[in-house]
Amino acid sequence: ATHGHERRASGPAAPHPEEFLDWERSQDVRHEWDGVQPLAMVGGRFAHTDLATRLSDILRPALRGRGTVVRSDLKVMTGRGSRVRYPDLVVTCSPIRPQDQTVPDPVLIAEVLSETTSAVDRGIKRAEYAALPSLRGYLMLAQDRAAALVCDRADSFGERLVTAEAADDFALPGLDIRISLHAIYHGLA
Repeated sequence: ATHGHERRASGPAAPHPEEFLDWERSQDVRHEWDGVQPLAMVGGRFAHTDLATRLSDILRPALRGRGTVVRSDLKVMTGRGSRVRYPDLVVTCSPIRPQDQTVPDPVLIAEVLSETTSAVDRGIKRAEYAALPSLRGYLMLAQDRAAALVCDRADSFGERLVTAEAADDFALPGLDIRISLHAIYHGLA
């Protein structure tokens, strides 16, 4: 996720992700690779970071050793390895080694939506993430209200809106965990 904004970066028009990964290591800011060109990941709002942190804080104890929560510092390879994304949060049940730069076998991916990234998160990224064989669910959190879009492999990754008004807690696909929108959004939305 871009924490609010993406911008095209001047970088290699690399035909292979390996060239992009080599190039990115020498950059001052992180970049996603959309399969065509690098996208600089630039700053966002406090609400964006706080929502992802709150979700992480809820998931870590709930997983109790059944999985690992990774924040936006590690990459997820999509498009059969042809694209590089930095989701706001990823859960994997596979081991991660200290030197790993990518998250193996994501089970849940979460993005915090913003005005500038919502269309990409709900469209292109949702399709890319849905193509990952290990992924069971994709969660998108709104910044402006206590609401989540939940996409479940069992429902072909169609969006299901969950709001605090309708049902405060909901199940995370593939994790056997229920979370509360109130716990995530308390004092924010």
